[in-house]
Amino acid sequence: MSEQDVKKIAVFASGTGTNYTALKAYEGPGRYQIALLVSDRPGAPVTVRAANDGVSVFAEEIRGRGDRGRFEARILEHLKDARIDLIVLAGYMRLIGETLLSVYPERIVNIHPSLLPAFPGREAIAQALAYGVKVTGATVHLVDAGLDSGPIIAQQAVEVTEDETLETLTTRIHSVEHALYPQTVARLLHTPYRVRGRRFEWV
Repeated sequence: MSEQDVKKIAVFASGTGTNYTALKAYEGPGRYQIALLVSDRPGAPVTVRAANDGVSVFAEEIRGRGDRGRFEARILEHLKDARIDLIVLAGYMRLIGETLLSVYPERIVNIHPSLLPAFPGREAIAQALAYGVKVTGATVHLVDAGLDSGPIIAQQAVEVTEDETLETLTTRIHSVEHALYPQTVARLLHTPYRVRGRRFEWV
């Protein structure tokens, strides 16, 4: 496989990097290469993990509302230099702006710890537990300008037990995420797809 044939992804993350670690473990020929780690939190544990793995890291703090466009413009330079095929959000705590959405239409993906459209936003696992749902799970979706509102690509359910705690449910959902996300990312890079309205379809 030549260098041109290798599918390259950029992982965007803000925290400890557990989904990054799962993505990295699945990396390989016929799947993808993590060519860039982007973070809005310099010094975050995920940036250290990526640097130790030999992945290029771009980390810079956003200092104000007006800085997001400039920040994304700088990110875009790194994405182009690395020839990124797909942007993969993995615990990235910022909404993606028009600068990146316009250059990577339907090529930015996120994972969320609920069965969307239920419980979007932060603390989704706690929201589901407090609401008393019997089933929750994980959702992989394309990213648009909204909050966890893009077309759904894949979902996997997790049953909520009667003695469930936030800690046990979080652990079980994260386990699902760490298998579902890398597999879905690899499939996106190697299988044609299309989006019709809100519907994502494999071709």
